[in-house]
Amino acid sequence: MQAKKRYLFVVILAVLLFIVYFGSKSDRKHGEVTLSLEKREFPTYMESEAVDLSSPRRRRESVTSDFKSGKCRMDTCFDFSRCVRGFKVYVYPVLERVSESYSKIISTIQESKYYTTNPDEACIFILSIDTLDRDINSVNSAKNIMPKIAHLGALWNNGRNHIVFNLFSGTWPDYSEVLDFDTGEAIMARASISESRFRPNFDISLPLVGSTHPPKGGERGYMYTSINNIPPLRHYLLGFKGKRYLTGVGSETRNSLYHMHNGDDIVLLTTCRHGKFWQKKAKELNDTRCDIDNREFDRYDYKKLLYNATFCLVPRGRRLGSFRFLETLQAGCIPVLLSNGWELPFGEVIDWKKAAVWADERLLFQVPSIVHGLSQPEIFAMRQQTQFLWEAYFSSMDKIINTVLEIVKDRVKSYFSRNSVHWNNFPGALSLLPEYSDVLHTYPSFYRQFAYKSDNQFTAVVYATSPVLLSSAPLFRLIRTVAKSTFVQKIVVIWNCDTPPPPSYQWPADLGIPILVKTKILRSVSARFYPYEEIETDAVFNLDEDSLLTTDELNFAFKVWKEFPERIVGYPARNHYWDEAKNAWSYTSKWLNEYSMVLTSGAIYNRYYNFLYFNTLRPAAYHIVEHLQNCEDILMNFIVSDVTKLPPIKVTHRKVSKETMLPGKAVTDPNYYQTRFKQRQGCVASLTEIFGYMPLVRSRSRMDPVLWKDPVSNLRKKYRQLEVI
Repeated sequence: MQAKKRYLFVVILAVLLFIVYFGSKSDRKHGEVTLSLEKREFPTYMESEAVDLSSPRRRRESVTSDFKSGKCRMDTCFDFSRCVRGFKVYVYPVLERVSESYSKIISTIQESKYYTTNPDEACIFILSIDTLDRDINSVNSAKNIMPKIAHLGALWNNGRNHIVFNLFSGTWPDYSEVLDFDTGEAIMARASISESRFRPNFDISLPLVGSTHPPKGGERGYMYTSINNIPPLRHYLLGFKGKRYLTGVGSETRNSLYHMHNGDDIVLLTTCRHGKFWQKKAKELNDTRCDIDNREFDRYDYKKLLYNATFCLVPRGRRLGSFRFLETLQAGCIPVLLSNGWELPFGEVIDWKKAAVWADERLLFQVPSIVHGLSQPEIFAMRQQTQFLWEAYFSSMDKIINTVLEIVKDRVKSYFSRNSVHWNNFPGALSLLPEYSDVLHTYPSFYRQFAYKSDNQFTAVVYATSPVLLSSAPLFRLIRTVAKSTFVQKIVVIWNCDTPPPPSYQWPADLGIPILVKTKILRSVSARFYPYEEIETDAVFNLDEDSLLTTDELNFAFKVWKEFPERIVGYPARNHYWDEAKNAWSYTSKWLNEYSMVLTSGAIYNRYYNFLYFNTLRPAAYHIVEHLQNCEDILMNFIVSDVTKLPPIKVTHRKVSKETMLPGKAVTDPNYYQTRFKQRQGCVASLTEIFGYMPLVRSRSRMDPVLWKDPVSNLRKKYRQLEVI
């Protein structure tokens, strides 16, 4: 047997040798042996054209674009050198119709302080091509995006330093997240993005918003519109009212909600009554619950359920995100999320554990026990956080887009970036500029939180517009009055007059405090709010040169401000009202039982607001003040009320605070005050339009010394000068 095997092996070997020998011999007749596998198909490493050893950059570029874009980070797919000259945003010229939502995005950026019309100085680029809706069945889906991008030329640079916005991707039946155009190395600002596709610290997750989302301002949080903003106990523990998908993506969870509905404290309502052929589809699937669900669905009003539930279920729709997410935040209802793998909006900076509850779609029936397990203090804190987040980042398209820009800016200028405390505490990161300070307790909003006590001094800023001819001029009288205060550190005179200021020897001497005269910084009414380096105190007392305030009034106002360091505190008060004839907000100086503004001709406030005035204003607001050389005090009140959501504080009974307002001291031109007054009425209307809402808050309170006008000895009264005003 073994011999046969050996014999067979020898025969096979001989046959193979015969084939190889005669095959190679026939090839030699035509020259050299030609191998069937040519050299060009399998090059060596050194000979390969696919490998470029000229530079590491070339070797990185040899990687496929898909792999690169999937691995993008700020340090690999962003050109920081473009941002050396500042954080500016360029929008490509709009050459075709865009959707209403995308128009709001473009308008927000063009009105932003970061906007530039010069692409050479831009750090960030925004497409004018509407990429929000990439559902091919949608009427808003733009066509031929790639050829349009190709026409952008060298600025596109494979998407580097570009932000591409997208709300809807994919279509029936799978609603894929893969877009139908190449975004290259662009930062994707997307809604309904999954954690698997999200590139941390590069992409930005957006909330899903509809076309009716307001461009500016937006609706206030529901808790703030009630008389008492402490969150009340609500009738329902858990609520939901929405569509039920019979089949397809997102149907599994919604089809199971009826199991938890008890009609008592848990109200979860669905309807299959949507789409053109819902009845036919229900019959095909033998779905017997449609009629039952529809009857129960019609018994409840959606808004009433939303505003009367402590927790609101937010299950995924066809895509991971849902419009209901923002609706629950506005209503002060704690969202219970049922959308596995969803990257929450602005999750890079917002701590959603403080405002939302995560639940697992696969463990749906654990939801009741999860919400029952939260204590009342935890519920109250979470509901208040929903209101803060809504108003700070989501109430309008303006807030959403500016949040996107600030996130990118923090990445670009990491040495000035804000931390989690800035983003997750009132008033929010959009109102806290890191360039001002890297110490939290120096911001007026954090004084109480950190038990910070401001210094016991103020800087007096005196705005002068008239030449000084005599030693008894109003400016010099005011300087002597201010210098008598035990709390003043220095006096800064803003000289905004065509004639030069008096020589130093003519100014009041031996006051015990320094007097600084600023003449060439800024020739504008806004110069009184410039953040001068010489202002070292937290408190700034802004005064007109002809102010009639006494030393006691200055001291009392400062003491009141110490108790309310985040507000404007002062004397001349004004109000705003709705003018039915003009259908706009207007301005009044009548003596009423309420006020909403304290004019800065005699007011004290935190110096941080000077920094905000010159570093956060939309250009349109600043241009109004510069054009009219008026309304700067109204604008400052708008800024402070927008940040604090609180009214200013009027102190004592004084009505006339300036010498020019006294009888016989008025300007001789009778039309002067009338013209100025009409300008101020127009300013209130214009600023409201720019801010997108009316930020001013009315107050009916006034601060007076405790013993003011009391029938006690004058020696017992601390602010005696107030008695004779």
